[in-house]
Amino acid sequence: MQSTANYLWLISDLLGQGATANVYRGRHKKTGDLYAVKVFNNLSFLRPLDVQMREFEVLKKLNHKNIVKLFAVEEESNTRHKVLVMEYCPCGSLYTVLEESSNAYGLPEDEFLIVLQDVVAGMNHLREYGIVHRDIKPGNIMRVIGEDGRSVYKLTDFGAARELDDDEQFVSLYGTEEYLHPDMYERAVLRKEHQKKYGATVDLWSIGVTFFHAATGSLPFRPFEGPRRNKEVMYKIITEKPSGTVSGQQKFENGKIEWSTEMPVSCNLSKGLQSLLTPVLANILEADQEKCWGFDQFFAETSDILHRTVVLVFSLQQATLHYIYIHQYNTATLFQELLSRRCSIPVHNQELLYEGRRLQLEPNRQAQTFPRTSRDNPIMLLSRESVATVGLIFEDPSPPKVQPRYDLDLDASYAKTFAGDVGHLWKTSDSLLVCQELVRKGVRGLIELMKEDYSEMVHKKSEVIHVCHYCAQILERTEQLYEVLMQANMLLSPLPGLWLICCLSVQISNSLVPMEQTVQDIKSKFLSGGVLTDSWTQAGTHPEDRNVERIKVLLDSITAIYHQFKKDKAERRLPYNEEQIHKFDKQKLVFHATKARSLFTEECAMKYRLFISKSEEWMRKVHHVRKQLIGLTSQFNSVEKEVSMVMERVIKINSSLPSNLSQYDNVDSTLEVHNTLPALRSGYSAVPENHITLPKGKKIKFLALTAQYLGVG
Repeated sequence: MQSTANYLWLISDLLGQGATANVYRGRHKKTGDLYAVKVFNNLSFLRPLDVQMREFEVLKKLNHKNIVKLFAVEEESNTRHKVLVMEYCPCGSLYTVLEESSNAYGLPEDEFLIVLQDVVAGMNHLREYGIVHRDIKPGNIMRVIGEDGRSVYKLTDFGAARELDDDEQFVSLYGTEEYLHPDMYERAVLRKEHQKKYGATVDLWSIGVTFFHAATGSLPFRPFEGPRRNKEVMYKIITEKPSGTVSGQQKFENGKIEWSTEMPVSCNLSKGLQSLLTPVLANILEADQEKCWGFDQFFAETSDILHRTVVLVFSLQQATLHYIYIHQYNTATLFQELLSRRCSIPVHNQELLYEGRRLQLEPNRQAQTFPRTSRDNPIMLLSRESVATVGLIFEDPSPPKVQPRYDLDLDASYAKTFAGDVGHLWKTSDSLLVCQELVRKGVRGLIELMKEDYSEMVHKKSEVIHVCHYCAQILERTEQLYEVLMQANMLLSPLPGLWLICCLSVQISNSLVPMEQTVQDIKSKFLSGGVLTDSWTQAGTHPEDRNVERIKVLLDSITAIYHQFKKDKAERRLPYNEEQIHKFDKQKLVFHATKARSLFTEECAMKYRLFISKSEEWMRKVHHVRKQLIGLTSQFNSVEKEVSMVMERVIKINSSLPSNLSQYDNVDSTLEVHNTLPALRSGYSAVPENHITLPKGKKIKFLALTAQYLGVG
């Protein structure tokens, strides 16, 4: 037990260990509250006094929720060594989080955004006080759980920190080599002398490496066998990195370096977030300090990311889920442009659905008023034109390779790798299932919408046929009236255009025949066994298959073995019985990992690919049917316009008939009239059925009634 005037701690209760100090979990003597107690060792006192005092002075200035708080500076009772009493962070560091097997391929998107927000906020506070940290890495970013249950990350370990304005420089060396700026790496790691000085932007390089590590679970710059075993290649990678790239990896001994401008396929972050993050990383991971962004631009760009809201959109034909990052005040016009860039579907071809209904977004509607979306309930995107199916892109897992020899260190490493890989398979299998369920949901909604479109088209067809029927009747009676007038010598010449109108009417009637055949063809596709049924969606995997849960059970078993192997490794040597148990567990480890891989490959992945293939085939057929529906509706609209034009011409012909009929006393026919022509001229919908009869063999005087029929007074 060691203590100061107000605090005490056990030396066995070690939280962390560094070159100049150890950190213990301590308690306040009166309250019993937990604190982190940093105790400096003899080596620390070999440093100049101003360097020794620097951490105290820096921490006294800082007061921010994203920086570990300093509560007291006291002296250890026996040695009189300085002791820093700081905020206790029970959840460990970001490095601890990344070491968890579930985060082997990077943090989930929500958690990464918290890291981004908290680190940026903490760094912003440091720059307000002109402080450069000089040793930013996951191990110096502590984690606590806030009152709302969310993570809070805090910068710590200011032993290397010093006050430095943006335009000032320093020459001393601090930091952890994997996260060091190339200029500092050259001198600190390779021991090469140079006259370079370093500015505050060296922290940005370390932040870039840290963010890449958090996003992917791996370091961005990796020589074959790792950065600590191959320092010369590591230096070559970080100094020769092309502009715009965010990572460089040497996969084989003496192999070429493979550069990338994107995150790896295994990264858990959405493409929407990656598209915003990678330019930031590319511009702060610049070896040339002249090309590297300054803090102002870094804070501006990261703030822009953090102030965006996320709208989830599932592109049905492409079978891909997109995270669209947009400001709440941005309009639907910009949203659809961003969607177009992400999906390569032009704005004029986009149709949006939400919860089975068409979603009409007015151009000036702000994003903050959009419907709430989630992974299980996104906005559905349809393309009016055919697009290729993309699906979820993932890598098939490589088979596990294990050396049979008994080695505690190596076995712990194997267990960690297996836990990470199977954890990734578990997450991927869940994503594959979600994708299939969204396709099924979208297909059901699309079928219902097509049925609605079909019903509207059938209604339009009925209207057009009704109009054609009336038009035919009116035209027939106009012809009959024309014959009566000709027999009564009331017309001296044929009516202009009447024959042409009759031909046009016949042509219109004939055009309806193939259209009716197409309507019946579309109707048959909705019936059981037709193209538009969703029976094919029974393929693939389903929640009731419980493949995701099966892989999770195997993952839990592997994780338990991994935790046991970590304990075995710490023991360094095991008694005979425990050694035998360890060997049996190693066999189980390989068995569980192999079974999980088979379950993923043969069930989840294979069935997913079959499902996507069937989806693509169905979408092509549906696209054809939708084009038929649109084409038919357009044709019926055209017919309706043509019929209306015919009726207008008939009305015009009727208006050209003689206006004075009183001089004609006898006609060799009977004309019964019920105010038909005025009704005709006011619109065909007002025309009564059976409105004209012309029985032959009788005579009637036209007089005023005939004049009224002709609409001439």
